[in-house]
Amino acid sequence: MIRRSFLQIGGLAAITPLNFTDVFAPAELSLPTHVSPSHVDQVLAAATAISGMDNELGGGGVVRDVAARAMQWSAGLLQAQFPEHMRTDLFAAVSRLGIVVGASAFDAYHHDEATKTFRFAADCAEEAGDWHLRAKTYSFLARQAVWIGAPDDGLTYAEKGLVRSDRLTATEQAMLHTARARAFGKMGNVRDTMTAVGAADEAFTQARPSEESPWMAYYDEAQHNGDTAHALFDLAILAGQDPGRAARRFNTAVNGHTDSYKRSRAISRTKLASLLMAKGDPRQAAALGHDALNEAGRLTSRRAVDDLRQLGRFASKHRTVQEASGLRDRIAATVSA
Repeated sequence: MIRRSFLQIGGLAAITPLNFTDVFAPAELSLPTHVSPSHVDQVLAAATAISGMDNELGGGGVVRDVAARAMQWSAGLLQAQFPEHMRTDLFAAVSRLGIVVGASAFDAYHHDEATKTFRFAADCAEEAGDWHLRAKTYSFLARQAVWIGAPDDGLTYAEKGLVRSDRLTATEQAMLHTARARAFGKMGNVRDTMTAVGAADEAFTQARPSEESPWMAYYDEAQHNGDTAHALFDLAILAGQDPGRAARRFNTAVNGHTDSYKRSRAISRTKLASLLMAKGDPRQAAALGHDALNEAGRLTSRRAVDDLRQLGRFASKHRTVQEASGLRDRIAATVSA
């Protein structure tokens, strides 16, 4: 069993050590008996490839199948023999892959599998003594908990990720404060949401990309604005706050995301359309919604589909607006296909 080497704080009884042989039992896989540096390189290469496919295509379909097999094979390496000097690199590589595979499962709504994989990744990060990977796993656990309607758990995960924040980069701190903001936003807690967004913004202004791990490159200005906008979106919808704050950030995200992050761009565009449909001009919202549908309709992302359904619900409130009705009908036809 993987030992726990980091400070533990209370709040979630579910966060416990995992026995990887019970989590990812490698069956009928071609595993080496001895691990070499080339095997570690393969795990990292798989993580990079799967992350790219997940961001561009979504977590379902072929991405899910490839990710599951890669996770089994990589976890199986921990059962093989390896020299002690490789322990840190091996566990860190498997943790990195676990984060990627958990993210794809989350996107495909295989939530139990995603949670299990994220926790496994956290255990591997702690075995490797890697605070950066640990922070990333708790960020994802927080985001997933908020998404499935458990914002209090999400807040606890985010706070656990911020333990010893002095060991984290500014971007990682911004990422976790954003997770806190999204949890507070889902609770409709205006004051704490705004405080957390402010902390995330302050941390992000201190970001030094050259200091970041390669896998944190995604958290750029577009990502930061899109993530914080989600928290402000909830305040606008749930607590009657100014929708302009969220709209400006979503617009920055839409304009900043490249084709490598099509899912993030599609989700931000959909949320911006929903915000306008609920709080602004439904005709402008409909035009933006069609653009979002053009992009999101090509993804295998259940999260993107659910956001489209929300947009459709907002559009249904404008029955006398032809453009809104047309968008609602197109969404209904697309997401049911």
